Amino acid sequence: MTPSQSNTAPEVLRQHAEQAYAHELAALEQHDRFPRPPKWNLSPRAVLTYLMGGQAGDTEITPKYVGEARLMEIAVATLATDRALLLIGVPGTAKSWVSEHLAAAISGDSTLLVQGTAGTDENAIRYGWNYARLLAEGPSEAALVESPVMHAMRQGKIARLEELTRVQSDVQDTLITILSEKTLPVPELNTEVQAVRGFNLIATANNRDKGVNDLSSALKRRFNTVILPVPDSLEDELSIVTRRIESLGRSLGLPELPPALDEIRRVVTVFRELRAGVTEDGKTKLKTPSGSLSVAEAISVVTNGLTLAAHFGDGELSSRDVAASVIGAVVKDPVQDQAVWNEYLETAVKKRAGWKEFYAACREVS
Repeated sequence: MTPSQSNTAPEVLRQHAEQAYAHELAALEQHDRFPRPPKWNLSPRAVLTYLMGGQAGDTEITPKYVGEARLMEIAVATLATDRALLLIGVPGTAKSWVSEHLAAAISGDSTLLVQGTAGTDENAIRYGWNYARLLAEGPSEAALVESPVMHAMRQGKIARLEELTRVQSDVQDTLITILSEKTLPVPELNTEVQAVRGFNLIATANNRDKGVNDLSSALKRRFNTVILPVPDSLEDELSIVTRRIESLGRSLGLPELPPALDEIRRVVTVFRELRAGVTEDGKTKLKTPSGSLSVAEAISVVTNGLTLAAHFGDGELSSRDVAASVIGAVVKDPVQDQAVWNEYLETAVKKRAGWKEFYAACREVS
């Protein structure tokens, strides 16, 4: 981190992973005794420790991913080969989070990012031009505008491409030459950019976008795919939500609040049950709403509740603080989802021990 970064970091709403966890990365680098692939800041073992948590000397490494370590081992090992990595999962399974932290740990730079959308064109992946210089001087290296992928190729770093299946199919296939030949032709200059050792690409895709812009078989072969599942247990999901809320609370400048784990547990339980279509005890089948009810949405609901409690309440998170946000997350379709929500309240929540206040708060705003 440069002096200017460290001076301005406290004012930034969301720090990059390599900034927020700079002390952990520095400790891991200092105590890393295992071989490192070319251009990697850490060895694969140290990258895994950074993701899953552990110790580096006297420094505690906080877990960035809560789940099966084997999945992260496969992801890290893939990036040490010539195969690109594709992270797939439903919304809220930490695809972007894992992608960012992998790039931060390996390259010390998670900012070489292309955000995939329906409007993403080839220039975002390949390169563009400074048109003022192009008109004045003609095609030249000085007029060339590097994409994040081209920059990563030149520097031997990790590039990231979010929401790959939202990118049009013909634009997706721009990656084939880059990933197979490790070369990016620049025909206007009669030259090419060859990837430096250490270069690789992490792409993410959403399971729910399947069929939007399916990957060609040629492109699929260039990726090693890791499917990130939803958290196995309520405790795992609760741990993820709690850690992210603590981090967001600090960045948003919220006053420190009591843990209020009971309310957070209720939100997580509601999301898990409606997502699965069955109560946690397996005794009652439920209808599922149209939304994804992801971990990310649970984090948003609780963060909003904490903000209400801090600024308009008594400083302690209550059922009333989270009720409106929970309903907003569940009821996307005002007819179908509202019926699902009402049925859930009556069949699963109403008679549940310790949930009387939550039921009343939800009924108040339903």
